[in-house]
Amino acid sequence: MLLDQLRSHCTVKDPESLLVPAPLSGPRRYQVMRQHTRQQLSFHIDSSSSSSSGQLVDFTLREFLWQHVELVLSKKGFDDSVGRNPQPSHFELPTYQKWISAASKLYEVAIEGKEEDLGSPTGELTSKILSSIKVLEGFLDIDTKFSENRCQKALPMAHSAYQSNLPHNYTMTVHKNQLAQALRVYSQHARGPAFHKYAMQLHEDCYKFWSNGHQLCEERSLTDQHCVHKFHSLPKSGEKPEADRNPPVLYHNSRARSTGACNCGRKQAPRDDPFDIKAANYDFYQLLEEKCCGKLDHINFPVFEPSTPDPAPAKNESSPALPDSDADKLKEKEPQTQGESTSLSLALSLGQSTDSLGTYPADPQAGGDNPEVHGQGEAKTEKRPNLVDRQASTVEYLPGMLHSNCPKGLLPKFSSWSLVKLGPAKSYNFHTGLDQQGFIPGTNYLMPWDIVIRTRTEDEGDLDTNSWPAPNKAIPGKRSAVVMGRGRRRDDIARAFVGFEYEDSRGRRFMCSGPEKVMKVMGSGPKESALKALNSDMPLYILSSSQGRGLKPHYAQLMRLFVVVPDAPLQIILMPQVQPGPPPCPVFYPEKQEITLPPDGLWVLRFPYAYVTERGPCFPPKESVQLMSYKVLRGVLKAVTQ
Repeated sequence: MLLDQLRSHCTVKDPESLLVPAPLSGPRRYQVMRQHTRQQLSFHIDSSSSSSSGQLVDFTLREFLWQHVELVLSKKGFDDSVGRNPQPSHFELPTYQKWISAASKLYEVAIEGKEEDLGSPTGELTSKILSSIKVLEGFLDIDTKFSENRCQKALPMAHSAYQSNLPHNYTMTVHKNQLAQALRVYSQHARGPAFHKYAMQLHEDCYKFWSNGHQLCEERSLTDQHCVHKFHSLPKSGEKPEADRNPPVLYHNSRARSTGACNCGRKQAPRDDPFDIKAANYDFYQLLEEKCCGKLDHINFPVFEPSTPDPAPAKNESSPALPDSDADKLKEKEPQTQGESTSLSLALSLGQSTDSLGTYPADPQAGGDNPEVHGQGEAKTEKRPNLVDRQASTVEYLPGMLHSNCPKGLLPKFSSWSLVKLGPAKSYNFHTGLDQQGFIPGTNYLMPWDIVIRTRTEDEGDLDTNSWPAPNKAIPGKRSAVVMGRGRRRDDIARAFVGFEYEDSRGRRFMCSGPEKVMKVMGSGPKESALKALNSDMPLYILSSSQGRGLKPHYAQLMRLFVVVPDAPLQIILMPQVQPGPPPCPVFYPEKQEITLPPDGLWVLRFPYAYVTERGPCFPPKESVQLMSYKVLRGVLKAVTQ
């Protein structure tokens, strides 16, 4: 019944069809009818354009549909397969209910965009319809097809831009820079809706190329130098390096070498660029200890002593901020003491000292007062708070170095500092300076430091009763008039010597007499006092006095502090504090904050080569503008009379 209705509606009954030369079927009939219609239009120019165009559209559409209907009714199928072995497609007429159900489903998915879960009975059918629609869109969407062809042609050019001027192994930073260059080239040629799809493919292709044997080790040394090996793993305890494994098992190496001196400074040796704190501040100096400093007297700093076989490193948690009330309590206090047995601050002990250049005034901002200048008989001292307020842990150790922001009560496994006694005080010759390797001529001298031990007037002198009295002095035992004039003061002075030694990567060493002031001695011994250097923040890094031929500047680092302690009734207390970077960089100090140096000795404090916290290393400065932010805080030495 349905076929009969279809034939009755689709049968051509127009009289114009009789004018067709021969009855044809299929695509040939449609082409002939189009030619015949064009001929008819050429003979009927006078007819109205609207009616003729309407008949033409209706007639042409009917003929267009009829050629497909004939193929279906004749059960030949559409012979339009594009495969290698084309096969005619045969049709099966559905029932009315199935046709309505399929048409409704197509309308819901294709027109209304209704989606269902895959778990539902019709969910799988929905996914199949959507996939078929996407395939159909791929054939019909000309813009997308053109965009994909355009983007596919742009990909090889982008790949070439990524791989241009690339080393065999490179870091993540180089990878990102090259990828950005490749994306710029890609964006110049790619267009259309497929742009983002192939941009993501470019990302994946470049990452695969980089990670497939071209990835460089990302580790940086403590001097901010890259490891030159490709991506590798570190040897485990007792394991030997193997370069043939995938990935290779190798130690980090930046191929940078420098020259450094031992703890006491008498022996120099080449050293590799360190990648961990133990190699930088401990292992190198321990190797030289066996050859040079092993027999010297040492003052050892406290280190971690485990009570369990497998101690664990402390967690990376900084100590909480103190409230204002506690912070005020931790500020430096200046208690007043009286009498001759006073604790003199550095500025106090040097405020009245004299050298070859005369009296050096005390710096009021250096934390000390001069009782003679201000008319006070009381001395003030600085008292530092003890940051470690409980017993050191024997279970957890500090993975980095001791500094102001590290957790309290923790100690490292080894000390990054060293304190060695070179010999007695007389072993240093003021006229010839230090006799050690690497010093630039004229810079190997220590600065004199005159410390007032006792201040007395002539009234306290032992006067002979038979001798004549001094001028303007009343005779003892007799009532006399007011003493005319003022009694002269005689000071008991002990002379110490101090030297701040800087060392660059080439092993060049020199002393500094002040901030950014390299010592230059032309005669026999320096004439400048150590007061200025001790009352100032000394830079941790300074431009080396002997620059190379290259454009890159060479920096020298403060590595040693030489102190000659005289055999006198006084104590010299060592309190080094280093801030290796601009704030909020923490302040580093030894495991023992105040070290009393025994008398009659030439002591050498070796500073750390690298400064590392739990969060990472503090890299050296790259520009000379930043040098003032890297400093050794003032107050490194303090004299106390007995």
